[in-house]
Amino acid sequence: MKPKLSFRPVLAVALAVAACAVMPAWPAHAASAATAATGRVQLAEHSVVVHTGHDLIVLRLIRANVLQVHFEPDGRTSPPSLVMASDVSRQAHVQARVTRAGDVVTLATGAMSVALDTRSMALSVSDASHHRTLVRQADLGALVARKLELNYPDGAPLYGIHSFSAQAGPLYGTPDCSTVEHDATGLLRQGRQVAKACPEGGAGGPFVWSTRGFGLLVDTKTATFDTGRGSITVDHTSRPDLSYYVIVGRPEAIFGAVADLSGHPPLFPEWAMGFTNSQWGIDQKQLLDIVKTYRAKHIPIDNFTLDFDWKAWGQDNYGEFRWNAKNFPDGPSGKLARMLAAEGMHLTGIMKPRVFIDTVEGRYATEHDLWVPGEKASDDYFVHKPVRDIDFDKPAARLWFGENAMKYGFDKGIVGWWNDEADEIDDNTQFLNMQRALYDAQRAHTNIRVWSINRSFLLGAQRYAYGLWSGDIQTGFASMARQRLRMINAIDVGAMNWGMDGGGFSGHPSDENYARWIEFGAFTPIFRVHGVKPEKRQPWRYGSVAEAAATRAIRLRYELIPYIYAYAWQDHVHGVGLVRPLTFDWPDDPQVRNDYAAWMFGQWLLVSPVVRQGQSIKHIYLPAGTWTDWFTGKVYRGGQTIQVKADARTWKDIPLFIRQGAIIPTQPVMDYVGEHAVTTVTLQVFPSERATQFEYYDDDGDTYAYEKGAYFLQRLATRRSGDSVTFRTGAPDGSYRPALRDYLVRVHGMRAGNVADAGRVLRHYASSSALRAAGGEGWTTEQDRYGPVTVLRLASGVARDVVMHASTGH
Repeated sequence: MKPKLSFRPVLAVALAVAACAVMPAWPAHAASAATAATGRVQLAEHSVVVHTGHDLIVLRLIRANVLQVHFEPDGRTSPPSLVMASDVSRQAHVQARVTRAGDVVTLATGAMSVALDTRSMALSVSDASHHRTLVRQADLGALVARKLELNYPDGAPLYGIHSFSAQAGPLYGTPDCSTVEHDATGLLRQGRQVAKACPEGGAGGPFVWSTRGFGLLVDTKTATFDTGRGSITVDHTSRPDLSYYVIVGRPEAIFGAVADLSGHPPLFPEWAMGFTNSQWGIDQKQLLDIVKTYRAKHIPIDNFTLDFDWKAWGQDNYGEFRWNAKNFPDGPSGKLARMLAAEGMHLTGIMKPRVFIDTVEGRYATEHDLWVPGEKASDDYFVHKPVRDIDFDKPAARLWFGENAMKYGFDKGIVGWWNDEADEIDDNTQFLNMQRALYDAQRAHTNIRVWSINRSFLLGAQRYAYGLWSGDIQTGFASMARQRLRMINAIDVGAMNWGMDGGGFSGHPSDENYARWIEFGAFTPIFRVHGVKPEKRQPWRYGSVAEAAATRAIRLRYELIPYIYAYAWQDHVHGVGLVRPLTFDWPDDPQVRNDYAAWMFGQWLLVSPVVRQGQSIKHIYLPAGTWTDWFTGKVYRGGQTIQVKADARTWKDIPLFIRQGAIIPTQPVMDYVGEHAVTTVTLQVFPSERATQFEYYDDDGDTYAYEKGAYFLQRLATRRSGDSVTFRTGAPDGSYRPALRDYLVRVHGMRAGNVADAGRVLRHYASSSALRAAGGEGWTTEQDRYGPVTVLRLASGVARDVVMHASTGH
């Protein structure tokens, strides 16, 4: 059904664009007949309106780096698609200049420049800093025929649009979705591409971008892109009033704008930064025994996700939503959840989009028209009774589903949602709306944060506390290696919270495969393991060598929790999360254009996990900069491919490198997040000759109080200048006051002779143990695997300006 059009008077809307750029030679196109017939152009204070007969084409710069082009047939508009955030103002006020010189209208801000030739109706968009024309639309009048074609400099690499499915076939694939094995394009996008939430771990969205400095976001539920040879053509869009956004900037600026337009993700609970064990085939006794073993072995874990076993699946009276009292006697009362909470363990559970027809709930769905239209009943593969899918596009269906999930699940101890199999109907928004039902219900029901993982992703879903996992993948090294590409592809289309079935879903991994998979998973946004029934994925089931390697990786993850949580905040605020493709920081380096063997974990760590069986030598490309091996302290010059040894015997090594300039907060390893109050955070600081910074973030970890300013945010900065190093802490933002009392700042590569804070000399101690024992502020020097280090103890939560001068004796 076509969206309903509504009449809207043309209003002046804020535009932002930058100084007019010199245009290169582009192919000439004649103006369209519709434009040539009238071609009337109106300039308002912050907008340009082109009249094409009864239709309008409106240009708006709604951010300093974002141009909206909106074709309005008969001056009418339809509601935005679900890709777009409904609560984001399209009329943001930015400083813009709108001028006319002859036939050319120019709109400019400090970030971009837009030029419209009113005779040919050619539109060009340039960046303000380099005065480069980034994209050109030969004839705006072609929008009347619903034709969108942009030209860009030939050779510019393109990313986004879609990622890959885990499986193909009649159930798990469509003609528009492919697997990694059947598509050799890697990260790059060329040729026909469908913006689709593909099944089995696929991500998609009507969004394409380039490291050359531009992006295109189309406001549509579905679209087909044809890319290559300097042209992007978009058709099969869902709105009658075509609307799209041209974005200018480096990758982080592009993704920040996409977050503004499609919605910022709310924060997951802090426990979600830790480790999750998911399992199919389990009962209460087994669950309690597993948790007891994790705790006895001090293998950190925060979440256990239950498969079918937790549900009264197939039983009447809302069995799809409620506990199975036979498998989990203390589940329905909430006692089991309380027992596990006392051990620092959270319970999350699987949810399915289907309901049994011949049940109380099934008859309710029939009476209230909640089913997917036209879908026939099918046989549920688990209990072999007829089922149908709920249509989550319907508000009444979402309300009903969400309320029952709260009543039977959340209120009885299920605090997170593993949504499965909503990708088995060919609907781009079914999965998004399934999690939307749970998110809206939980936000209405409680102030406790929402957590979910889902088996496909459409851009915009991130608004609903939406994680993506990569589907029902196979075990083995080849399958594990493929997940690197699938993760980076998903992130390139905006799915920042990504995870996988660590160890693989189908099959039994070898001990080495399991150990290496845990090491890989420790450096992904959502860190979890899972397997098909009756597989078990606890570390101690894979031999002592694998257990030791896996435990080491999990404990390292928990040491980095403050670092990881800070990037969850960055994702929430700026739209760029924990894992960053190398293209984000080195967009001009051709070596990283299609590189998914390594990625940035936050801004300061580069990781390249071992994914080959028995590998003893690994080659890793390090981009420009200076890099230090996390484990050995060996320093490498960037801009080259290095060779490192891999431990094929104990599997305990992880190729992990620190970028010069890093500020990395760490904390003592705990059995679960929040087991103890963190009063001291250690900062690993590697100053460079350019100023660098890190925003340390904390809050209560559980609620949405941060949305009202209850958080702690302190900017930390450092710089080396000759024989001195400066370390600064800014005044904190937010009303939350954490347990944190001080920072233990380890400044590497510096053996200080004197240290002063804003001219005040800090007290020197003979050793780190003496500094710790003193309990107050001060400094000392020592040696570690990275070389000489100056150790500062500074109170947190206050502004400081500390200068260290190197000892003249060293």
